[in-house]
Amino acid sequence: MPRMRQTSLPSSAKPGLLIVDDDPLIADTLGYVLGVDFSVVTAATRTEGIEKLRTMIPAPTLALIDLGLPPRPHRPDEGFALIGELLAHSPAMKIIVLSGQNDESNARHARTLGATDFVAKPADPAKLRLLLRNALSFSSAETVSTASTSHTCQLIGDSFPIQKLRTQIRQYADSPFPVLIEGESGSGKEIIASCCLHRMTRRKDKPYYALNCAAISPNLVEPTLFGYAKGAFTGATGQKSGYFEDASDGTLFLDEIGELPLELQSKLLRVLENGEFQRVGETQTHTSHARVIAATNRDLRREVREGRFRADLYHRLSVFTISVPPLREMEHDRLLLLEHFRAQYSAQLGAAPFLLSAEAEQRWLNYTFPGNVRELRNIVIRLTAKHPGETVDAGMLEAEFDASDFGGADADTSTGGNADLATIALRALQREHAFNLDETLRRWERAYIDAAQQLSNGNVSQTAKLLGVNRTTLYNRMDSLSRTNTQD
Repeated sequence: MPRMRQTSLPSSAKPGLLIVDDDPLIADTLGYVLGVDFSVVTAATRTEGIEKLRTMIPAPTLALIDLGLPPRPHRPDEGFALIGELLAHSPAMKIIVLSGQNDESNARHARTLGATDFVAKPADPAKLRLLLRNALSFSSAETVSTASTSHTCQLIGDSFPIQKLRTQIRQYADSPFPVLIEGESGSGKEIIASCCLHRMTRRKDKPYYALNCAAISPNLVEPTLFGYAKGAFTGATGQKSGYFEDASDGTLFLDEIGELPLELQSKLLRVLENGEFQRVGETQTHTSHARVIAATNRDLRREVREGRFRADLYHRLSVFTISVPPLREMEHDRLLLLEHFRAQYSAQLGAAPFLLSAEAEQRWLNYTFPGNVRELRNIVIRLTAKHPGETVDAGMLEAEFDASDFGGADADTSTGGNADLATIALRALQREHAFNLDETLRRWERAYIDAAQQLSNGNVSQTAKLLGVNRTTLYNRMDSLSRTNTQD
């Protein structure tokens, strides 16, 4: 096993800042300019950024990242993926995107994924410093608010999904059995675990430990959970207890459990079945009475079917299952959450709250918030910073929303996976009250045939080749579409 080496950020009072940019001149310049106010760590790729983040104690509060990163520096995919990975590691991190890929659609999608703001290159260092300091202020406000309200742990909302969630929590909170929390990214699974299932139960005075399985190197998961003996591996200069031992009869929260390496799943299963485990490098058996709460944004049933997750572990973890509803199902709770976060950030920062016009309020209710509560909160942060005391109209509000749409220019069906297409379809169904599947498929078919004909200058053989069909099939489909147009 490799050395367990972790890097502490400089001991000064400077807040930590991770910069990820593949241009060494930009990274070095930003590191020099912003290093006056922040403890800066730089990386050139998504992989390097995550590797460095995993060694930092504490994790940096801020990140400044590019979208176009190797191995595809001319596409935003790596940057989008990095946003999700950073937030999986540190959900409270404030991320500002600094990118030359400054299409409005990229900016909106980055914010939907959880970025606090988006700045186009080249950027004024003074503006970046101001944005970072504002983000830091909002982060401090959240910390103060969390500390002051942690004893109440009230779930905001009165929609049916929230009422169902409250019922599930009441039923399972004091049970000694494992609980599996399922929900999309940004929906608040960690809050349900730490607040509702720990602090509001008889275990509230017991230890609470949390491990994000996506935020730690796979080879460090076992010693972190179970501890290790002196000399068990390079760097193990003494023995150390793990989370199961330290949690004792308290709570151990395993976030992103779907990322747990397959080879460790059997060891976790053993603890869940009889409480027994061994430190790395020891043969002595230890016992833990910690209650395990796991969370995932994956479909673990599908992971089991595809051999990436043990079926017996899944059934052991899901003795009780809590489903955290996505924000799109929470109806007028979106307004209650708006009021909650608006009051929180305005009060903490001493700014006058913004208002929504009637049209903007209706647009707020119609928006699906694909990034869930995290996206909603970030939108409130930006509106509070940009429009204190002002009335925000529909146009101003829509500039903060993700513009990707079914059939729109942002939909990339050639590279997107089934999950991306499902998200696009979901938004279409929610938006269109009289949706017609046949007509929608015809529109897509027409669009692809027209595009292929343009690329091939009308050559039917080349058009068929581009579309991956034979000439006869193409003729039949074009004839069918022509007849449909005539009937319409």
